[in-house]
Order: sequence, then C-alpha cells, then structure tokens
Amino acid sequence: MIQVEQLIAEKSPQFLQQNPMIRRPTIGLLRWLFHESEVNRFLEQQQQLRGFDFVDRVLDYFDFRYQVSQSDRSNIPASGRTLVVANHPLGALDGLALLRLIGEIRQDVKIIANDMLMKFDPLQRLLLPVDNLAGGSPRQQLKRIKQSLLRDEAVIIFPAGEVSRMSPGGIRDGAWSSSYLKLAKKTNSPLLPVHVGGRNSWLFYLSSMLYRPLSSLLLAHEMFRQRRRQIPIRVGQPIPIQELDQLPLGNSEKNKLVKRHLYRLAKGRKPLLKTEKTVAHPQDRKALKQELKQAVHLGATADNKQILLFDYREDSAVMRELGRLREIAFRQVGEGTGQKRDLDQHDSNYRHLILWDEEELELVGAYRIGETNRWINRSDRDKIYSTELFDYSEEMAPYFARGIELGRSFVQPKYWGKRSLDYLWYGIGAYLRQHPEIRYMFGPVSLSNSYPSLAKDMLVYFYRLYFADPQQLAMAYSPHSIEEEHLDLIIPLFSGDNYEQDFKELKQQLKHLGCTVPTLYKQYSEVCEEGGVRFLDFGVDADFGYCIDGLVLVDLEKLKPTKRNRYLAEQESTQTTENL
Repeated sequence: MIQVEQLIAEKSPQFLQQNPMIRRPTIGLLRWLFHESEVNRFLEQQQQLRGFDFVDRVLDYFDFRYQVSQSDRSNIPASGRTLVVANHPLGALDGLALLRLIGEIRQDVKIIANDMLMKFDPLQRLLLPVDNLAGGSPRQQLKRIKQSLLRDEAVIIFPAGEVSRMSPGGIRDGAWSSSYLKLAKKTNSPLLPVHVGGRNSWLFYLSSMLYRPLSSLLLAHEMFRQRRRQIPIRVGQPIPIQELDQLPLGNSEKNKLVKRHLYRLAKGRKPLLKTEKTVAHPQDRKALKQELKQAVHLGATADNKQILLFDYREDSAVMRELGRLREIAFRQVGEGTGQKRDLDQHDSNYRHLILWDEEELELVGAYRIGETNRWINRSDRDKIYSTELFDYSEEMAPYFARGIELGRSFVQPKYWGKRSLDYLWYGIGAYLRQHPEIRYMFGPVSLSNSYPSLAKDMLVYFYRLYFADPQQLAMAYSPHSIEEEHLDLIIPLFSGDNYEQDFKELKQQLKHLGCTVPTLYKQYSEVCEEGGVRFLDFGVDADFGYCIDGLVLVDLEKLKPTKRNRYLAEQESTQTTENL
C-alpha cells in the first residue's frame, strides 16, 4: 500500500515537525496528487497478482497501449544477456510498457527501478533496485544488475535516471549517466536502443521549469492523465559493445553517441553506430517435434536425447531453428555471420546430424554432413562448402570419393558443459557404421578472431608443426600468415619431436594469454594414431567474423583403438552413452 505520510517520514522527516496548519493541508494535497485512495484500492483488489499479470492489469486499468511494428519487435533478442537502453518520457507507464513489450518475447527481463517503485510488492521479481534520483547507487545494487546480465537476462535501464523535461530540442531526456556502458563492457552485453514516445502535460513541463522538485511530485498525477492513450515505441538493432570499445573516445563521448543514436530511431534516420541483426526468434517447439518425426533415428543417449539424421526440406521449422541456434552459438565465441540465422546454400545439399532433447523439446546441437562422393566431378565441386575457402589440388579427388565433409558444428550455449559434443560424435559414429565405404572426414575447424593474435599464431604454428600435410592437398584463398615478431617468440617454445610435452607447453602459454585450445582442435588431433590427422592449411574467413579456419583431414583407418571402440563399436547407442 502507498502511505504518503510514511513516504514523507522517509524522505523529509523534518517536514513532519512543521506547524499542523502547514503540515496537514500539504499532506492532503500530496495524497490527492498521489491518488493515494485510488491506488490503494486498486492494490487491494489485485493483491493476488504478481509479475507480468500485475503489469497487464495496470495497463488495462489505464487503458494504456503501445504500438510497435513487427520488424521492430523482431529486433528484441529472444535470449542472451541484453542491456535495454531507453529514454524516459512519462515516469511509470512507459517503464511498465517496456517490461510488457520485452516480456512478450522473453520472460527473463528486469527493469532498474528507484526505491519508490520498489514499494509495489507485486512488481518485486521484475525490478532491480537503484535510487536513480539519489545520483548514485550502492555497490550491492550494481552487483545485482551485473549478476542479472551474467545470468543472460535482459535488463532495462533509463540512463537519464529521471523523466524527460522540456528542452530547446523538444521533450528530451536530461543528461545521461554513462554507468550503463561500464556494465555492458564488464558483462559483454549488447545495447538494445529503444525510443519511447509519449509526453506528459504542459502543467508538468511548466512546473519543471519553475521548480523541478514540484514537477516530480506531479508524476503520479500525470500517470492518471495517460488514460486511454497509446504511445509509439521504436526498437533498434542491437549495438555490440565491441563496436563501442573500438571507438577512440571516452565513455562520456560514447554515451552522447548512444543517446543521439536512440533519438534518431524516432525519426527513422540512419543509425549513428554500427549494429548487428538480432538472431531470429525461436520456432514453435511442437512444430519442431512433428517435423523431426521424418528424420532417421540413429540412437538415443542415457538421458533421453535423440540422435537424428535430418534431410533438408523447404519451408522447414527445423532448418530455421538450426540456423538460429548456429548463429547464437557462434556469436557467443566471437564468430557468426551477423545475420538473423546462419544458413547458406549448402544446407540444402547437406545432411544434418541433430541432437534433440525430447523432454525440453530443444535442438541441442548439430553437425552438417556433406557426402562428397556425390560431387567428385569438377563441375560439381562448388557444392562442397570448403571450396569457397580453399583451393583443392587434383590429388584430393580420392579423398572426396571416399569422404564426408563435416562442418558448422555447434552446441547451443544452454547445453555447454553437458557432453553434448561427445553425443554428436556418437551420432557421427552411428552414421559411419551405416556407411562403411567412408574412409575420410574433412572440413574447416574455426579458431575465433576473439583470441589474442599471439594465441592464434601459436595455435597455427603448433598444428602446422605436428600435423602438416606433405601432399599440399589444399591452399587457402586467404591464408593466415604468422607475424614475424611472433615467430621469434613461438619457435623456441616447441621442440617439434615430443607432442605430449609440446602440447603441455602450448596449453600453459595459452593459459597465460587467457584462452585454451579450441575443443575441436584437441578432439580431432587426438582421435588417430600418428599420420592419421592432417591440417591441410589455415585461412581467414572474412564472412564469419574473420575467424581462422584450419582445414582438417582425418583418416578413419588410423583411428586409435580406444576411439574406434568408443564411437564405432557395434552396440546399441543407449548402452554406448550410459558411461559418458
């Protein structure tokens, strides 16, 4: 409940010592401005509601609506940490409208609120307390915001910390605090710029010019003047925090750029800052389950995840979801296409090994399999994805004839650390058991551009040292060149005649640089006896976040016995995976 006298006691206790002739009428006026009786009556009637149910009831009570286009709605990320940066034209209803809008796409959203709003118990789980009006925030409050973002939630912030006022440029926010930029950088969160339309009454703006604290007292009353109104909301594309980091500017200047960028949204003008497309929203899970009934069942894991082989089909919910999750997974490690989905023309020719979570109705991860024996004629070579990145020699023909190209492997972040990649390798093993004619696996293995340049050069040097290709079967169109000054540092580190010792040294050096050996590099290089794995060349993929692609070739006849027993043994996959 709202008690005006209690609020006064908390904010200005000395006022209660005033002469009753002044105190009583002032409190009465404030009760009228705050609509104390009406608010408390509403709260009492809706006391059973919490969270979004309460937000909906408030918006319905005021018959307050917002208008946002479908294209703008699609700019709201459906998952992943996101810092929503918005202007603040109204005071309360604009915040609730933003909560409702983001909540339509994802439920894990919270809004930064001052201590006044925190008094509304039904909203507690949607709020992060920060007393914006006090001009500063206790460390514990900022820690809660940071933790929310690190849990991959969406957080709404009004950098102005107070409602927009009249200015020479129209009704605009006052000065923005740049603290949100520090939060975004610490948590590696993209900024989602949102411009909210709407305005308060002329009385509010006039009182603000005469005496600002008076206008603040009018805000509750202004909320009741918004009945039966509709406001426009514009949602821009996310701004990667890395783009802001690269600007040779201080946070104060970056803050002003973000603010100008946001206000240009309302006018439909060209963005000031570089943005990226939001990953597409999820497909209907029941549609995915229905479509996957047509897939070939290769096996199941002990925890009831299904290993399926899916063939491309037009207008496919599975392919759309696969492309969406690919993009999410690759962006998470500094790669990705920058498009809403990672799909290309090769997907229609390739088969897709899928790990499906039957309980959660989630696509866990996938591998793309290209049966290159179908494209051994030179006229068909362009159907092989890696031919876009590497120039193959004629000596590669026998490997195409008895090989498969693997690539675009991913596990969605939700399932990282849960052995999902190993489950996919069991799926590859099940596929190979059905195709004993296959001897070779090959394909690009990516190394993220987010790695320090010395780390990238060290990895390329190491894998060239131990897994070089004497046949020179392929050459990258955009080869990766190790920097000369890095060579002077790297060469003395590795003897070249003791893989285990040199690999330990590699891991130690990478640890000093804040990174590790990429999982697939380690997995492929340790699957065979000596001579069974080659890295044919290393090239830079400008269309995939400037990652480095190492083109690996695996000879299955040289699999280590332990790996053969693990992945290719003739036994039921449910039995095989119980020991994972």
